[in-house]
Amino acid sequence: MADPSHPATFDEEILRSFEGAVVETQTEAERLDRARRELEMGFDALADLGRAVSIFGSARTPPDHPEYAAAREVARRLGERGYAIITGGGPGAMEAANRGARDANAHSIGLNIELPFEQHANPYLDTSLEFHYFFTRKVMFVRYASGFVVFPGGFGTLDEAFEALTLEQTDKVFDFPVVLVGTDFWGGLVDWVKEKLLDGGKISPGDIDLLTVTDDLDEVVRRLDMR
Repeated sequence: MADPSHPATFDEEILRSFEGAVVETQTEAERLDRARRELEMGFDALADLGRAVSIFGSARTPPDHPEYAAAREVARRLGERGYAIITGGGPGAMEAANRGARDANAHSIGLNIELPFEQHANPYLDTSLEFHYFFTRKVMFVRYASGFVVFPGGFGTLDEAFEALTLEQTDKVFDFPVVLVGTDFWGGLVDWVKEKLLDGGKISPGDIDLLTVTDDLDEVVRRLDMR
């Protein structure tokens, strides 16, 4: 067996050190303390936030892409309605949403994550928080948001969307709209959910109604502003 390597992130260490695949740089007590401190940091920083919406999408969306413009516009409209805008704090669609918040003079929040590549804080943040653990960061996305707007993205975006749907399905949260923007991008996934999950009895008929798929930015804002 190869010698254990140094962990690239704290998440890798907490998930793989028990296998002997990576070197342990922290004790379990230290890991628990770091997770606690990250939760406390988020709770303290966002305690007085008020109404907010979490907006997700690809870090790889270029500024000249229509999805970037759409994310910026949605965030601007929601910001003008009194919502703070929460994103992952990085480039691409996240940057667009934070930029839209700035356009509306709304509170612009970025919940950054330590990654070995791709992620860096965008320049449109009023509050920028840095997390080592994905699971502590996820708490902040849901606890302080009234709903999710999800633009096209990769595995991370899918993870965030299905996290919200699972919480809604299991009644951990109530009346929490999840809006997927882009029928061409999301349509195949929704068809698969209906064919494989709903028709296969893996979810209940009402579960499909937990999400909205649209290209209409007015509908996005309406759906979020119905609460």
